[in-house]
Amino acid sequence: MDIESSDDEVPDLVPASTVVEEEGEIPNSKKVPVTIITGFLGAGKTTLLNYILTEQHGKKIAVILNEFGEGTSMEKSMSVGQEGELFEEWLELRNGCLCCSVKDNGVQAIENLMKKKGKFDYILLETTGLADPGPIASMFWIDEELCSDLFLDGIVTVVDAKYCLQHLEKTTEPGSINEAVKQVALADVIIVNKLDIVTVEEKETLIHAVSGINSASAIIETTKSRVDLGAILDLNAYTGDSVLNGTVDERRNRFVDTGTHNVDKKMSTVTLEISGELDPKKLDVFFQNLLWEKVYEDSKGSLMLILRMKGVLNIVDSSKRVLLQGVHELYDQQPTTEWEPEESRTNTVVFIGKNLERGVLLDGLEGCLAQH
Repeated sequence: MDIESSDDEVPDLVPASTVVEEEGEIPNSKKVPVTIITGFLGAGKTTLLNYILTEQHGKKIAVILNEFGEGTSMEKSMSVGQEGELFEEWLELRNGCLCCSVKDNGVQAIENLMKKKGKFDYILLETTGLADPGPIASMFWIDEELCSDLFLDGIVTVVDAKYCLQHLEKTTEPGSINEAVKQVALADVIIVNKLDIVTVEEKETLIHAVSGINSASAIIETTKSRVDLGAILDLNAYTGDSVLNGTVDERRNRFVDTGTHNVDKKMSTVTLEISGELDPKKLDVFFQNLLWEKVYEDSKGSLMLILRMKGVLNIVDSSKRVLLQGVHELYDQQPTTEWEPEESRTNTVVFIGKNLERGVLLDGLEGCLAQH
């Protein structure tokens, strides 16, 4: 691989859309989407990224890496100084992709990458195998300057079909959640990899387990991390399209509760649907008590811990659907598309977390109704 010395050799990209901008806002069609790739050690993240970096797919994708497997061609992008320190170095690959090695969580790398804007139209950010992707996702809410050029498209978690259950079953201190479970819970797409080394029964047990944690995620079954890029890119998981598309019945089928599984009986997905207009002030108090103050408990007295929250809300005096997104203790509500005149304005909220109890969450949400 040769490092290109001139930026002029790669043409600027044509904007994907000419959507009219609202005053003070830049539409996502003109921002660069970012997909976070996460997964436990040995799951196949590096294999997936190596596949993307070497295949002729016609996309100009920038890949930011902070973990390298032994013997991969991507190790050539690493430079080690006399004291053993790791430097950032960008490689431009023959298929139009850019590759970068980083020594932090990727924030600095993204800022440096944006200086090369026009040479790529997508960013894949890989986390370390032991990383909780939540804080990285949250920076897209916290760092306003960063988000002026970028938007979070989704989180993709790669799991090892052979050893994932062992990682999920690892015990933790009371009141905490292990990293493998967090990676599954926060995923918008779960890639179940290495199916060639497990039996059909083992595969079905694993899929049932990850669905028990996160039933709102799409699941892709594969070997050697070979996936259709269309299945993991342009998800719009945080901008509303994937949540808003379809009828209420279709959304209900998309977010079916699976209950719990013996991997961790306290982890689950709960989907609530209620009619009526919600009071935004009451709603903020509910979310703050749930996410920040952590005052909600299940019937056994265990605190509810929310890892992921999303939904569509009908807010009082608003003609638009309001998109709800939350990761860990951060949440956001944004007006999106207009409700149709004859449409039933149903509030749909999905909670993924630990010690969740439907009745308690339902009471809390119904308490936010404007006429309550």
